[in-house]
Amino acid sequence: MTEMLKEILEQPEVLKRCYDTNRDNIKNIVKKIKEHNISSVIIAARGTSDHAGIYGKYIIECELGLPVSLASPSVYTVYHQKVQLENSLVIGISQSGKAADVLEVLKCARESGAVTVSITNDEASPLAQGADVHLYCDAGVEKSVAATKTCSSEMYILAQMVAEWSNNKDLKNELLQIPDRLSEVFNEMDAISDKVERYRFINECFVLARGINYPVAMEAALKIQETAYVRAKAYATSDFYHGPFAMIEKDMPVIIYAPNGPTLKDTLDMVEKLKKNEAEVIVISNNEEILEMGDSSFVIPQTSNDLVSPFYNVVIAQLFACNLSLIKGLNPDKPRSLNKVTITK
Repeated sequence: MTEMLKEILEQPEVLKRCYDTNRDNIKNIVKKIKEHNISSVIIAARGTSDHAGIYGKYIIECELGLPVSLASPSVYTVYHQKVQLENSLVIGISQSGKAADVLEVLKCARESGAVTVSITNDEASPLAQGADVHLYCDAGVEKSVAATKTCSSEMYILAQMVAEWSNNKDLKNELLQIPDRLSEVFNEMDAISDKVERYRFINECFVLARGINYPVAMEAALKIQETAYVRAKAYATSDFYHGPFAMIEKDMPVIIYAPNGPTLKDTLDMVEKLKKNEAEVIVISNNEEILEMGDSSFVIPQTSNDLVSPFYNVVIAQLFACNLSLIKGLNPDKPRSLNKVTITK
């Protein structure tokens, strides 16, 4: 078994441990946030952590109504400019905690009077030490270059923080169910592997989603790129209607995340349009109607809150990429030309 697959399968225990580790700190940071006049949130991250951050953007804006922007680290590290952030919450996310550009954003934010939070998988890292409050993924060592359990734990911390901040008890309860319900996905692992076999010769694909699952589409594309060397490109379903749709031709693989919820109708319309244009449509959903429309389909658990479905979808994304890499005769643990820790400035 590859390290990547082992780490995907560790996620139920990782998320449980992540919750226990951060429960008190999350309450403390929410108390601190409420004591300040926070009017906006800034999130700084790179790569997979950036996708977790975009999930954070959606859930904060949906639950709390606060505007969230993604930091442009080069403003600080290349142009050496200062940004006024005194009424902001600034969140820096990095699995290793060694992202120099993210650290610079946090440093400038603290100097500006912002409330700062770091999320890392290393308590001794510079980023962990450089924020007012550190939230620890507690995911254990991640040996595979492809980030899996650290991605879901970053998302989980953000979701737990928002649930506490908004005092949404239903969201809190459903988040607590995720670790055990991931078994519903893992029970389908053999079927997932069999279905992925169909795509062993693909060299390109598109990955689509709308709303809260858009960052999952981005993460799915990244995982396919780095482990299977497939030219995968992610789009929000709404954007894909514009220029990108012109690239659709017969048998073009399109992976589309289509869970029940507010985005389902738009996604259903896109699937119908893709089918009319003879694309190879790969559906990930918990809706029977749209699952039946896929040339291949992957089932996720039912959710009552749209903000929770990304946790199941991202695991499907990881399993799809890992299996595709293996079927292509590659090693998903050690992608060519990549290192586990990438430091940008």
